[in-house]
Amino acid sequence: MPVTVSENADRRLLVLDDDPTGSQCVAGVDVAFDLDPAIPRGVLAEPGSTCFVLTNTRARDEDEAVALNRRILAGVLAEPGAPEGLHVVSRSDSTLRGHVIAEPAAIADELAAHGREVDAILLVPAMLEAGRFTEGDVHYAVVGGEARRVEDTDFARDATFGYSHSDLREFVQERSGAAVPAADVLSIGLEDIRAGGAERGVERVEQILAGARDRRWVVVNATEYSDMEVVAEAVARREAAGRTLVTRCGPSFVRPLAGQSGARVVEAGTIPVPAGHLDHGLVVVGSHVGLTTTQLRAVQARGTLVEVELDVPSLLDGRREQHLVDVAERVREALGGDDCVLYTSRDLVRTEDATESLAIARSVSDAVVEVVRRVRTVRPAWVVAKGGITSHEVAAHGLGIRRARVQGQFWPGQVSLFSAQEAPEEVMGTPYVVFPGNVGGEQALADVVDRLAAAAASR
Repeated sequence: MPVTVSENADRRLLVLDDDPTGSQCVAGVDVAFDLDPAIPRGVLAEPGSTCFVLTNTRARDEDEAVALNRRILAGVLAEPGAPEGLHVVSRSDSTLRGHVIAEPAAIADELAAHGREVDAILLVPAMLEAGRFTEGDVHYAVVGGEARRVEDTDFARDATFGYSHSDLREFVQERSGAAVPAADVLSIGLEDIRAGGAERGVERVEQILAGARDRRWVVVNATEYSDMEVVAEAVARREAAGRTLVTRCGPSFVRPLAGQSGARVVEAGTIPVPAGHLDHGLVVVGSHVGLTTTQLRAVQARGTLVEVELDVPSLLDGRREQHLVDVAERVREALGGDDCVLYTSRDLVRTEDATESLAIARSVSDAVVEVVRRVRTVRPAWVVAKGGITSHEVAAHGLGIRRARVQGQFWPGQVSLFSAQEAPEEVMGTPYVVFPGNVGGEQALADVVDRLAAAAASR
């Protein structure tokens, strides 16, 4: 039987998310696309509230990531009126990529600067919906239907955040440059969590956490949500006793920390399309990963959307402004009678120079955002953004969303539906879908579009 999370009813959960797609396991919580600390500070004034702040720090260097984490947290903690019962989560990738050591350390430093010394840093990378779990302190990822140690996957060979250990104690030692020896990392094992039922498991985990002081790293094993619920309750009890803990985790552990259980799956009948909006919606595709291109082709094969292409070469020379004018006009006209997909040409344009390649990518991303900004005034019925970075840029700069609420997901743990809470008047309430680039099957994007189209048609 799942443990009842009772002692954290008044906890405020601040989630500093290093990627735009990390709220896919929760619902009914607010997400700040804007980095103004006043937004989470306002949300967290309510006991029991949760607020994600999309820092996008996985795309920043370590110094920038540290500074941004500290700046946002400092703004939330500023007196008077700093939220009580605050638990800070550094939410990141379930395959261990990101500033794993530096960001929790920055959070601990800022909490200490406000008189809150951190006792423990919990490492809970599991994302069960995607087949990422931890057992025997070893982290696994299901690839092609097979559970593999993450060191044996492509994730470990990431150009920026690569690593060579799947044992999370050794991983912490490796990523900390041996500043945190593996022998100093505590472990909460499945045998501890499942020791004679949920209540005894909570007591055992609480005993382990009681021995943590001075920012002790603690690895949490989990293969089921019930494991994480036990740990969340033990954390709540330690905090009720006056201790301070910080969490570094994948998406799944946020759910029990926020006092939630189960997934909220959105169906066509539960997706509200605001009055005064068009009957048709817009899909924006910026990601270039192979799965995204496959999913785009599946949408095209159904023949249900008008296709408008942003030609990348035309964006990189003197034709840019006229091309943007023409594309925006074509999208506006299409939305008057049909759903529409805006996508960048699929052939990547790159150079041998890394700086130039980055500048090209930025220029193309800016163009996508600019088209969305120019067409939002026609009030599309809904908007889907395909790609993690694309989803953030389209929301924050194309639609002008400062804060949105997660309504639920199209599948458990995958593809979140947002509703704008602070945004330009024409965007308020617009269903907005954050669709990561490398998520879902071949037909997933087309299925999402069908569900949204049905919602708009049923008004």
